[in-house]
Amino acid sequence: MEHNVKLSSAETSQIWSSYMNDSAVICMLRSLLVHAEDKEIHAVLEYALEISQQHIKKLTTFFQEADYPLPHGFTEAEDLNLDAPKLFSDTYCINFISQLGKTGLNAYGMAVSLATKDDIFNYFQACLMESVELIKRANTIMLHKGLYVRPPFLPIPATIDFVKKQKFLTGFLGEKRSLTALEITHLYANIQRNALGVATMIAFSQAAEAEDVRHLMVRGKEIASKHIDIFTTLMRKDDVPAPMRWDTEVSASTVAPFSDKLMTFQTTALISLGMGYYGASIASSPRRDIAVMYTRLMTEIGSFAEDGANLMIKHGWVEEPPMSPNRDELAKG
Repeated sequence: MEHNVKLSSAETSQIWSSYMNDSAVICMLRSLLVHAEDKEIHAVLEYALEISQQHIKKLTTFFQEADYPLPHGFTEAEDLNLDAPKLFSDTYCINFISQLGKTGLNAYGMAVSLATKDDIFNYFQACLMESVELIKRANTIMLHKGLYVRPPFLPIPATIDFVKKQKFLTGFLGEKRSLTALEITHLYANIQRNALGVATMIAFSQAAEAEDVRHLMVRGKEIASKHIDIFTTLMRKDDVPAPMRWDTEVSASTVAPFSDKLMTFQTTALISLGMGYYGASIASSPRRDIAVMYTRLMTEIGSFAEDGANLMIKHGWVEEPPMSPNRDELAKG
């Protein structure tokens, strides 16, 4: 006798979030593909689009089998303008793909750990491998074209050593120890993500139609730029080079290739990712001043995220995620 196991709340949350994100990414990729000139970059964009479209088909099947309402998400008819002029350069496109693969590793890694049904587990496991392949293809192209900026190299120590003083943990007063390799890794990666965020916010602020949406994007650009400056200053104090920015990879077009709804959704998604990465950075930074710095920056982007959410609610753009029933309301009839 076949036993149909229901979706758990964890599995429901993951397939719902994946549907929303993939439907948004499809619109982004469709627009980038129209204007991508480099053949290799065009090919990896096509690969990313193909797997995202396959995701939507499979996720739709999961919802149908569970008799669960299919999310509305984002559609090409409502949220995409393929006639808009080119907004992003090919260099932006390949960096976007690289970050897309990296965020996929985090998201699908979490989804795999939460899945218990075989079909859900196998699906997210496959998505995890696709993210690995996406990163591999993007890195290969970036290395070939001289666009891949390697993280800093550190001198090889002559011997191993052990921490002997409490100053290894302190950082507010007196002499500060040098950054650890792991602290540099997080600072470097956070600069890269914010650099792509700045370029994205510049483009969205130019193209957005609603004044309050444009204001949100400009504020997002300013916050991301400030965070880059803070991280860069910290690295340069130890004479460690910081990665470059991508501000110039945005055209001067003011015609929106995407709806304000999609651009605001992508902005809030970037904020959520940023908070997660900053949290991981805190856990990897023994120096107290660095942990406090990340905590302060998380508070800042948390406030920005709330403003973005309020703006989406104001415009009626927030699709309600899966929720537990309100038993008190049900009892009232």
